[in-house]
Amino acid sequence: MIRGSLNWTFLIVGTVIGAGYASGRELWQFFGSESGLAILLFTFIFSLSCYSIMMISYKKQSKHYATILPEIVGLKLKGFYDVFILFYLIATTIVMVAGSGAVGEIFNLSQWWGILLLLISILLVFSFKIEGFLVINKLLIPILILGLLSTLLLFIFDEKIPIFNPLEGQANWFAAFPFTSLNILPLIAVLGAIGDKIRTKEEIIISSICSGAILGGLTYLYNSSLIHLADRMNDYEIPLFNILENYSTSLLLVITLILWLAIFTTAASNMVGITTRLQRVLPFRFFTIVCLTLIVIVPISKVGFSTLIHYLYPAYGLLNLYVLSKLLIYPIIKSD
Repeated sequence: MIRGSLNWTFLIVGTVIGAGYASGRELWQFFGSESGLAILLFTFIFSLSCYSIMMISYKKQSKHYATILPEIVGLKLKGFYDVFILFYLIATTIVMVAGSGAVGEIFNLSQWWGILLLLISILLVFSFKIEGFLVINKLLIPILILGLLSTLLLFIFDEKIPIFNPLEGQANWFAAFPFTSLNILPLIAVLGAIGDKIRTKEEIIISSICSGAILGGLTYLYNSSLIHLADRMNDYEIPLFNILENYSTSLLLVITLILWLAIFTTAASNMVGITTRLQRVLPFRFFTIVCLTLIVIVPISKVGFSTLIHYLYPAYGLLNLYVLSKLLIYPIIKSD
């Protein structure tokens, strides 16, 4: 049970902490000042949403997200959200590819080096199908979490940033809802693909609580650091490098690697959702669909990392509020 819970916790965290999140760009898009209550609300409703998605997947023993959509949005809206989620996964994978290219530019390399590294890594992992992805995810996500947490704590300590400010207003509390709704879309796709691999309800409860707590804590620390750097937020396309600006080159290299791991794990998670869904309609093998999807995605990624996040993420966050509301009431209406 513990091993299963850890697997799903790392899968959830790895799906959420992608280029947008780990870079700080996505967090700054939604939060910023007066967001302490918003982050607390996010922690709670995210955990509850994960519980609902996993419980539906477990009951349906699903192998792709189309199986669980009728339970979430109803039969009438199933077709719309089926296409909606597929396009979202493709769009955010484009963001991940663009993010990998942006990481390469930090070292004065062409975007294509970062993009090529990501493509080769995805192809290697998925040559072993979903099982290969789950194994590599379990190995990489603890490194990602510890690396990001250590960096944020080091910066907060060095800059003497106050962690708690009881006098701060909480006017931005509503941001919790579009931010959560944005991040549950890929989770529906990914967790819908592993319903037949969940063994017990206890795994669902533990992984939902743990993933929410990890992401809530990281989000609060990250947001506190970004508020401290508010006047320099446009200096870099990736705000994380504002935090690292005055540190050694060796630390910059380590954190750049961690950022790239975040990009890779989310891109790979998205590919699970895309490929398992397209397998139902395309007469190709799993690995072939992965290759075809990447061929379509790469040219579009040249639009640019921050531009894609600026327009895509808020729009999808708002459009998906209906799905979030359905997931939040699921434990009440399905209390049996």
